[in-house]
Amino acid sequence: MWQDYHSVISVNDAIQILADQGSQARIIAGATDLMLEMERGVRKGIKTLIDVTRIPGLDQIKLDENNIIHIGPLVTHGECVASKLLIEQAFPLAKACWEVGAPQIRNRGTVVGNLITASPANDTIPPLIALNARVILQSTKGIREVPLTEFYTGVRLTITQPDEMMVEVNFPALNLDQRGTFYKLGLRKAQAISLVNSAVVLTLDGVRISRAVITLGSVAPVIVHAREAEEFLMGRILNDETIQKAAELSQTAARPIDDIRSSREYRLEMVRVCVKRALSGLANDEEKEGFPKRPVLLRACSDLHSNHFNEYKGLSHSVHHIVGKTEPAIETTINHKQYKFSTGHQKSLLRLLRENAGLIGTKEGCAEGECGACTVFIDGKAVMSCLVPAVRAHGAHIITIEGIARNGELHPVQQAFIERGAVQCGYCTPGFIMSSVMLLDEYERPGIDEIKEAISGNLCRCTGYYSIVAAIEQAAQVNQSR
Repeated sequence: MWQDYHSVISVNDAIQILADQGSQARIIAGATDLMLEMERGVRKGIKTLIDVTRIPGLDQIKLDENNIIHIGPLVTHGECVASKLLIEQAFPLAKACWEVGAPQIRNRGTVVGNLITASPANDTIPPLIALNARVILQSTKGIREVPLTEFYTGVRLTITQPDEMMVEVNFPALNLDQRGTFYKLGLRKAQAISLVNSAVVLTLDGVRISRAVITLGSVAPVIVHAREAEEFLMGRILNDETIQKAAELSQTAARPIDDIRSSREYRLEMVRVCVKRALSGLANDEEKEGFPKRPVLLRACSDLHSNHFNEYKGLSHSVHHIVGKTEPAIETTINHKQYKFSTGHQKSLLRLLRENAGLIGTKEGCAEGECGACTVFIDGKAVMSCLVPAVRAHGAHIITIEGIARNGELHPVQQAFIERGAVQCGYCTPGFIMSSVMLLDEYERPGIDEIKEAISGNLCRCTGYYSIVAAIEQAAQVNQSR
């Protein structure tokens, strides 16, 4: 694991450390991929982590006067899902971000981090390539802008130099004569890696296609264009016959492999299916069906938690924590109480809470962001604490399951879980309660779809979902009457 952890407050601070440390250092924001890779020993030789989440102004989604959309390196998948600009003028990206993980993962994982990880199965890369995106890399030597199509050299390989930080991704917003979508095939609705995914962007001249872009993910070492299908669509009307032929031609671009998730033959067939469904959605004006008008974000909005989280102002200066040194300590607020930890700098936030703070209500289930048993709130967002470095707690405000009850009174969600028998073996219960509490902060009276989405990142091995959903519905009624 890491030896040095820098919480920086400027890009210049970050790139200077990169210049000094080179390949031994890594930039982190969400860290949802890197934490797993380091835990499993996939990423070796990393001595220094540079946390850029405290740098102001890097979490913006902007449209400039030239109709170019700019996304900062701290923009999360959740923020993209909630962006009216992206939904209206870059829908393939918004849809792809909605397909990533679950709310807790979308609250931490960033679009730029997804690009840097460079897996051909990552959901945001195909739509961004289809949207003709470019990335901006910065180092102490200067700035360079690179087309995303030239950024990847292989599986998890990019042209990024060890001293460079990606500071932006930008792309032209879709015009009124352009439409696009994203289609993903996974083994389940949430928390699923793509078996195959596809992004489609069409430019129309009346009813005829004047330009077509079809990108395919998880079917080759890098994201690929379905060139034959793109050329075939030129000048044609998007009818059933055209869609069928374009879908078949898309298969020629794929070079899938056999792996634990799928066979090569199945992926080839699913390329055809995914492209057909994407094109059919566009033809029938149905590409946005199923995309929520108000997505569940699991972020503090109006209750007493948000008042505390809104007090968070960030760090006044960069902080360097060194493993083995007691100072500077990790100073944080947990459940409205001040804590100071002189050890635990190399741990995940989950283990810091359990082993150093003695708050054992937060559970370790999978330790890889799959089960949600470790869900906590950090700075007003529900996150998987097993994927958060412990030092990120420095200067933060954290709520755990122990902080949900107030003044000796159980939260309505806790009470409803008891009354509805939603607690079975109990191991997953803290995570479910945390997600449900944050849901009720967003929605006064959530519907069944919102409830299911809120707990999509929480796994119950006892299969007790009916009682859990009923308990959340009951808690919502109580919460509404308070």
